[in-house]
Amino acid sequence: MYRPTVQSIITVIETVIVGKEEVIAKSLTALLAGGHVLLEDVPGVGKTMLVRTFSRAIDLDFKRIQFTPDMLPSDLTGISMYNQKTREFEYRPGPLMGNIILADEINRTSPKTQSALLEAMAERSVTVDGELKVLPSPFFVMATQNPIEHEGTYPLPEAQLDRFLLKIEMGYPTFNEEITLLSRFEKEEPLEALQSVITKQEVELMQREVRDVHVSSAVKQYIVRLVHESRKDPHTYLGGSPRATLALMKAAQAWAYIHNRDFVLPDDVKAMATSVLGHRVLLTAEARYKGKSPNQLIQDWLDTLPVPMDREVNEV
Repeated sequence: MYRPTVQSIITVIETVIVGKEEVIAKSLTALLAGGHVLLEDVPGVGKTMLVRTFSRAIDLDFKRIQFTPDMLPSDLTGISMYNQKTREFEYRPGPLMGNIILADEINRTSPKTQSALLEAMAERSVTVDGELKVLPSPFFVMATQNPIEHEGTYPLPEAQLDRFLLKIEMGYPTFNEEITLLSRFEKEEPLEALQSVITKQEVELMQREVRDVHVSSAVKQYIVRLVHESRKDPHTYLGGSPRATLALMKAAQAWAYIHNRDFVLPDDVKAMATSVLGHRVLLTAEARYKGKSPNQLIQDWLDTLPVPMDREVNEV
């Protein structure tokens, strides 16, 4: 059962996005955990529409960045321009000065510009002409990329992928969901009528409450054991870093919170494991040749690791 406020957000988003409740819930999890989301899937499955709908449902300042190969870091961070009337330089904010940022087709721009975005994601600030500019709070990036087309793209390096709390795939709708989609968009654009159901202040309160969700010693050990499995598995040559361990704990806290609990269960860790670790685990060439995938390995580790007992979950 979702927390009532969370359910209202999911319900209103589902008036536009059909059959993607888990994707919506995971995106909300990342926001409340203070992280960012990478949406990766083929064109036309609703990645951009999801972010636009998400921003409408939550009363936050929304900015969209359509990445292109000729984009410069200053196009994101903003620039200082000379004002002839005041004879002073004035800061003109870039599109990063918002609460929810849609970074559309992030792999279409140069590594230099990608780095400017990813630095802002990590530091929650940008530097313009040597002056630090703090980004608004909350600050939430939802980036999209197409894994199929490689011509004219700049794949994100592993170290930069690690900046995203979650990587989520949209997937195709089922037959019945696609029929519903046609009916819903037949005569009108449902996004235009969508009203926000939560304020900025409520989002910040929920983010603070997520940090208070209890994680027992047993569950912390369970998280660490899972990440250690990713480092020692012979099918991987790069496992999860300590940042991945922290990310998994924070995501599990937020997942427990949106499901109306003030403590983390092992099931919360399991629910978040592939989205948190899937883009952080790199396979050996031999494993790829054998058809292995990071998500398959993660599921294998979850199946073999001992799960904490119920009485251990609430212990301090």
